[in-house]
Amino acid sequence: MAPPRNVVKIAVQMRDAIPQLIQLDQAKPLAAVLKEVCDAWSLPHSERYALQFADGHRRYITENNRTEIKNGSILCLSTAPDLEAERLLRGLQSESCEGRREALRHLVLLAPDMTFTREVISRDGLQRLGSIIEDGDDLGEVLALALRAFLELMEHGVVSWETLGIPFVRKVVCYVNMNLMDASVQPLALGLLESVTLSSPALGQLVKSEVPLDRLLVHLQVMNQQLQTKAMALLTALLQGASAAERKHMLDYLWQRNLRQFIYKNIIHSAAPLGDEMAHHLYVLQALTLGLLEPRMRTPLDPYSQEQREQLQALRQAAFELEGESLGAGLSADRRRSLCAREFRKLGFSNSNPAQDLERVPPGLLALDNMLYFSRHAPSAYSRFVLENSSREDKHECPFARSSIQLTVLLCELLHVGEPCSETAQDFSPMFFGQDQSFHELFCVSIQLLNKTWKEMRATQEDFDKVMQVVREQLARTLALKPSSLELFRTKVNTLTYGEVLRLRQTERLHQEGTLAPPILELREKLKPELMGLIRQQRLLHLCEGTLFRKISSRRRQDKLWFCCLSPNHKLLQYGDVEEGVGPPAPESLPEQLPVADIRALLTGKDCPHVREKGSGKQNKDVCELAFSVSYDHGEEEAYLNFIAPSKREFHLWTDGLSALLGSPMGSEQTRLDLEQLLTMETKLRLLELENVPIPEQPPPVPPPPTNFNFCYDCSIAEP
Repeated sequence: MAPPRNVVKIAVQMRDAIPQLIQLDQAKPLAAVLKEVCDAWSLPHSERYALQFADGHRRYITENNRTEIKNGSILCLSTAPDLEAERLLRGLQSESCEGRREALRHLVLLAPDMTFTREVISRDGLQRLGSIIEDGDDLGEVLALALRAFLELMEHGVVSWETLGIPFVRKVVCYVNMNLMDASVQPLALGLLESVTLSSPALGQLVKSEVPLDRLLVHLQVMNQQLQTKAMALLTALLQGASAAERKHMLDYLWQRNLRQFIYKNIIHSAAPLGDEMAHHLYVLQALTLGLLEPRMRTPLDPYSQEQREQLQALRQAAFELEGESLGAGLSADRRRSLCAREFRKLGFSNSNPAQDLERVPPGLLALDNMLYFSRHAPSAYSRFVLENSSREDKHECPFARSSIQLTVLLCELLHVGEPCSETAQDFSPMFFGQDQSFHELFCVSIQLLNKTWKEMRATQEDFDKVMQVVREQLARTLALKPSSLELFRTKVNTLTYGEVLRLRQTERLHQEGTLAPPILELREKLKPELMGLIRQQRLLHLCEGTLFRKISSRRRQDKLWFCCLSPNHKLLQYGDVEEGVGPPAPESLPEQLPVADIRALLTGKDCPHVREKGSGKQNKDVCELAFSVSYDHGEEEAYLNFIAPSKREFHLWTDGLSALLGSPMGSEQTRLDLEQLLTMETKLRLLELENVPIPEQPPPVPPPPTNFNFCYDCSIAEP
């Protein structure tokens, strides 16, 4: 007879004792369960004990999380969390260094558990750890363990970072600024200061004033990837917390100290692979640096500014200097003004007064900056562009100024200038760190590309918008390749000619649309069931291979890793926590199992419980599209297994696979694309013999039957 649904069969173990195999009634109070377990081992005072999961982080079992206990779970009997917290905090006050070290090690192991954390904090555990960190009697393992335990306890959000004292923060700053320091201490100290800077503006200002930028540069130059990542994290946190003027001053100083060159040579092109966290911080650094262009982009030209009028005249003179001097000699003031107006029109301004063209924001003064940079750093290319187009027929000339203004807007959109930083994005461009004045240099390449594309399209003034659409596509496609240098970008974008863009468009259109002939549509409909079966098989195989997922905390982008996979017989989801840097574990080593038969439903996006609990913050908005959960029966209650996919593709593969297991249709965007690709390939294979044969829209009519059927040929009659 099957046991009731609220009863699970588990094992309970204790050191130096024979394990117990019991049937746990989830409806029974936990205190009563503990009493029965302790009585079986003849242990008095059951209130002094608690149950823990034997695997993973050995979390304590409470009334809130007891539903996570499943058939076959292994629990262990240990000291109650309040007594354990009391014991370890007494150990922190031990006169023996080894005693303090051992207490800290156990504290670090138990700190990820919320129940234990609350007991430690209620007994002033953070203050005791803070005293160890502030005293700094041992700058080695004891200090590193104290910092790690402090970070783990604070990670739960029970206590705000803003409550930390100034002396404590200054002491942590001292550890960052020390030259001779244990290699395990400084990354932890940097991580603590990063959390302080992001959470408390007041303490962030203290960190900014106490930690010199030169010190962070020293840490970045140490060939220790963990130390480099934490130093870059603190650097970007300080930049994000600074005002616009302070940020500009800090970035100017960092570029003067050759930070860009060091990042390009020793981090981006390092032999070790670039981690996700470092990629995010490089993205933030790129976004903040490009953000310095926003004030110029938002500022229109002031027609009464003497400096800006002189810049416009310098732009005109760089193109028409010799011509203007020879023709303008001896002319009156009115004639000179008329000549200047004509030259500005030749330069490509829509109005004789160029200030009117540059009043538009964006791009504002940033377009003028780009044009001046091009004229000064590539004078021959600038003169050739202007003079070549001014000598063409009016209808085929490419207007330099108008093109520059629109191109500046386009580059700002492609590079997201002025947009807030994403909490999770890693989309930085290596080319940005390989070149000084990268935005202006990119403009110089792009304006020459625009002129080249204009000639290839044989465009006229009426085709201006079409040319800009093609240039946008050329730039976007090339930037998506993430070229490592400006020269490589120049090479790739110049090979992407107008003809190549048309070919790519046609190819994509054929892949997307296919043919609409009714016979082909009928064939595709007949092929769909078989191909959907292939896709379903692939999705289930992917689930069997398994995926590493990240748990998302309330403060940091990424937290611990866990692994989940489908059993080969498609009957169980197996999962468990794994360590950072360790490969995917074998399925049989995973401690947790969820029978597929117990799964009720698949939830995605905002319907997931772990998304609803986190509210509507920036991080939640970023991960909402990657979140999914499965609800399952756990006793009489409904429980959830929550996921946050590492990428959109993984999200589609997992939700498709789980839908297939539940007998639901696979409706993801990835399934639609895969089905379309398979249908296109299979249709082309079936129609190879009909190549160049027109397929009619309607089947040919069947001819009427003959008037008689006397046309049978007698094969027995031999021919003469």
